[in-house]
Amino acid sequence: MEIEKRIRIDGTNPVVLFGFNDAHMRVIEERFGASIIARGESILIRGEDVVVDQIEKVLKELVFIVNKTDSLSERDVITVMDIMTSGSSPELSPDELDNVVLYAKKDYIKAKTPGQISYLRQIRENDIVFAIGPAGTGKTYLAVAAAAAALRKHEVLKIVLTRPAVEAGESLGFLPGDFREKVDPYLRPLYDALDDMLPAEKLKSYIERRTIEIVPLAYMRGRTLNNAFIILDEAQNATSMQMKMFLTRMGANSRAIITGDITQIDLPSRSVSGLVEIQEVLNGVEGVGFQYFDKSDVVRHRLVKNIIEAYERFAGEQNG
Repeated sequence: MEIEKRIRIDGTNPVVLFGFNDAHMRVIEERFGASIIARGESILIRGEDVVVDQIEKVLKELVFIVNKTDSLSERDVITVMDIMTSGSSPELSPDELDNVVLYAKKDYIKAKTPGQISYLRQIRENDIVFAIGPAGTGKTYLAVAAAAAALRKHEVLKIVLTRPAVEAGESLGFLPGDFREKVDPYLRPLYDALDDMLPAEKLKSYIERRTIEIVPLAYMRGRTLNNAFIILDEAQNATSMQMKMFLTRMGANSRAIITGDITQIDLPSRSVSGLVEIQEVLNGVEGVGFQYFDKSDVVRHRLVKNIIEAYERFAGEQNG
């Protein structure tokens, strides 16, 4: 049965919600095959009753996003429609929405465990956050999502992602290829995370314009980064001096997240891990947050948690 329903959007910026020349409403019309007329602070929907109900849910979600961020892209609109019509993702409660980090290409990225929810709170409340814990807990993925969300909301002008090029005792000089080919394997996880979150063309454009930079840690020396969201990944492999160098790159209106697993240090035995040391150096400093993860926060394959537990038992037996 075809019905007509009017929705009020009092207090919501209609220019952001509707899009340029009502472009966002046209995207919704095309998806659902309904008629949408946007005027002032109301939206009139005409269509089958089931379709109108779906559109109303989509619009309520979009209104929430606009009121929270004062921004909305066509990709946001498409993502919300995908979520609301997938059948696998029910309408989110206000508490659940508060844990959403980013509306990505095909889904939303949200904090899923108590540790991740606390991590998200630390990111919101501090300019520098250290995330320390085992693999699979979402440390890097959520950090990249938070950076992408800050860029989308114009809270920062660029994202800089960096990692030490030190792993498993390998030396760059002995790897084949030119410098870029040598460092790309170390940086690949950061590219993979961004690829999950941003449309391919948008990501390519950001990288070409250096709005998003992915560089080895050594390339950070001598820079001052203003209006930037900076992420240091695998920070357990940064030396004490490298950690200090990284942290002092922050300029005006910049934020930083440092992630790592202090049980997986690949530095030579004579080198001190900057991530281990910094916990004591910055303990109690205002504006700096520490989030510790454990196996209960693992969100990868269920076997990852079992593997971590097995290694913990093995270490206990060896030490016992």
